[in-house]
Amino acid sequence: MPDPILPSCQDLDSSCAGLEMSFTRSTNKDRMMSSHSSATEFCLLGFPGSQELHQILFAVFFFFYLATLMGNTVIIVIVCVDKRLWSPMYFFLGHLSALESTTTSIIVPVMLWGLLLPGMQTISLTACVTQLFLYLAVGTTEFALMGVMAVDRYVAVCSPLRYNVIMNSRTCISVVTVSWVFGFLSEIWPVYATFQFTFCKSNLLDHFFCDRGQLLKLSCDDTLFTEFVLFLMAIFIIIGSLAPAIVSYTYVISTILKIPTASGRRKAFSTCASHFTFVVIGYGSCLFLFVTPKQTQAAEYNKIVSLLICVLTPFLNPFVFTLRNDKVKEALGDGVRRCCQLLKD
Repeated sequence: MPDPILPSCQDLDSSCAGLEMSFTRSTNKDRMMSSHSSATEFCLLGFPGSQELHQILFAVFFFFYLATLMGNTVIIVIVCVDKRLWSPMYFFLGHLSALESTTTSIIVPVMLWGLLLPGMQTISLTACVTQLFLYLAVGTTEFALMGVMAVDRYVAVCSPLRYNVIMNSRTCISVVTVSWVFGFLSEIWPVYATFQFTFCKSNLLDHFFCDRGQLLKLSCDDTLFTEFVLFLMAIFIIIGSLAPAIVSYTYVISTILKIPTASGRRKAFSTCASHFTFVVIGYGSCLFLFVTPKQTQAAEYNKIVSLLICVLTPFLNPFVFTLRNDKVKEALGDGVRRCCQLLKD
């Protein structure tokens, strides 16, 4: 006969089961909180649509990627080989082509791999940090270099007699080095600040690469102040490099219009047209993407502008600087003829 004071085995079993369930819920909850506070990877949603659409997009973007690498590599090679292009303008152009190739190589291979995968693409936290830092650092370097190229055109058109003295080899190497160093150092804090937040809402990034705006959307913390600081930094970098370009081209156009002959005006403008076109394309797309008070903007809009920056602009760079520049076209034609002659021999 069971003792009425002592609990029965059935009661003990139910109590233990209840304690076990409570402990399990508490453990699962702790694990969930732990995983939310220390995300180790993100899932890139990429492009919507069927697998057939993804295959078409893969073929299109792969073509753009190969053409971009080939075109910019050709520019780098002819600038290094052809002595007619050993001048400050083409020295800067070679570095700009290297930056364009790097920009597209940071983003496009990851995007192409995501189009091939049947499911969602995952990227580790370390890879995400690295990709975002390189993307922003190379972009900032490119902005600084475009400002330098605008000043170079100003000196060439407005002070042609002093051009070789001002834009000597030491000056060119110095300004290019400063552009690269500034680009990489200026993006250390923004990337560090971005990944100090807790990404606890989700680990799904509605983009084809680790975009900062989409990362901030996943944070449970208050990102308003950081977004405002990042906005001010974007203003400083983009507008700070755009201002010399605007001032330089204002003086350049004014000087060109004062040239009495039409052939002289056409020749002077041909030396600036390619860079001016690239400035309009590059700054136009980046202003829409980066200089917005709220970085957590619509994902589809963000993807389209990112494609302009990462795919279209690097693809257009070789065409802009070859089709509108007589010296580059001559050097390219001579190079093709020499290659054909070597193949015949």
